[in-house]
Amino acid sequence: MIEPQPRHRIALAEPDLGEDELDAVRQVFASGTLTDGPWTRAFEQAFAERHGTEHAVAFSSGTSALTAAHLALGLGAGDEVVVPSMTFISTATSVLHVGATPVFADVRPDTFTLDVDDVARRLTPATRSIVAVHYGGQAADLAELAALADEAGVALVEDAAEAHGATYRGRPVGGFGTMAMFSFTPTKNITTGEGGMITTDDGDLTRRLRLLRNHGQTGVGRHEVLGFNWRMSEIQAAIGTVQLTKLDAILERKRIQAARLTEALAAASGITPPHVADDRDHVFMLYTVLIEGRRDAVAAGLAVAGVESRTYFPPAHRQPVFAQPAPDLPVTDWAHHRMLSLPAHPRLTDAQLGEVAKRVADLADPSPPS
Repeated sequence: MIEPQPRHRIALAEPDLGEDELDAVRQVFASGTLTDGPWTRAFEQAFAERHGTEHAVAFSSGTSALTAAHLALGLGAGDEVVVPSMTFISTATSVLHVGATPVFADVRPDTFTLDVDDVARRLTPATRSIVAVHYGGQAADLAELAALADEAGVALVEDAAEAHGATYRGRPVGGFGTMAMFSFTPTKNITTGEGGMITTDDGDLTRRLRLLRNHGQTGVGRHEVLGFNWRMSEIQAAIGTVQLTKLDAILERKRIQAARLTEALAAASGITPPHVADDRDHVFMLYTVLIEGRRDAVAAGLAVAGVESRTYFPPAHRQPVFAQPAPDLPVTDWAHHRMLSLPAHPRLTDAQLGEVAKRVADLADPSPPS
């Protein structure tokens, strides 16, 4: 028997999984079809409908999905893709995987999403695409970025890995750019363990994506293009189909938690809660605060108490994998030294939420009362 790994007393993220998901997995086992079957098609259809797009294509991971998006756009050597550095590493490494060059741009100091003006400064004749990350579950400035991409004649790809169900100006994210990528790792608001999804309104891109994920196969024994084995399993799709039915309830719970944390931390010394822009809906896959001066001390104190926290994300532009001089991204570097993501997930109790808020406030201002 495999022994469970030790866990924090209060985890940063915890998936909401139960008997409904187990029942769906049992149905997959009973069917005998473990890949490329009806659950995958059902999950794709339901996900496209939920996010208001014509098509959705499921993948084995978010990274494979984003890499496939670049390949479907025809990106390769000599092409540049503008990406934020304040993101998980695969936003940028997926560009490397296709032979193109990631060009890092800075972010806004409030939402940690792409700074549109800085993106504009980094466009060159080699730019083929802009990847807009919806940091923590809040949409980037999609109207401005879409206008910029249209003017420059480049694609806009939404990295919506953290933003299932988020909206921008009343519309779900996932349909504003040429394509959007969603991820289903266990830290996300809904999960399939691993997995990814591309949403798009473009039928030709959808065909290319389906070819890329299944060895470029157009028929039995016929392979039209160089493809990969990036298929989502039926087990993953079954879990995802059930998870999607829970999404609204999960998001409502997380919004309540975020509001309570923000209220509890409002008067805490040196802490800035997450900023939510007026024209978008934050789904709080991450609840990230800025802590002035004592971020590392707060994180260490929480760890001693068994409360998990994490710096999301270490700037990608400073990772050794990118063999280039680090660009000047002052806001990204400034935020990195202050940001800390705190526990906020559907299984978190009110008592645990209150404890997290009190510990953070006390650790951020350790001076004894007068």
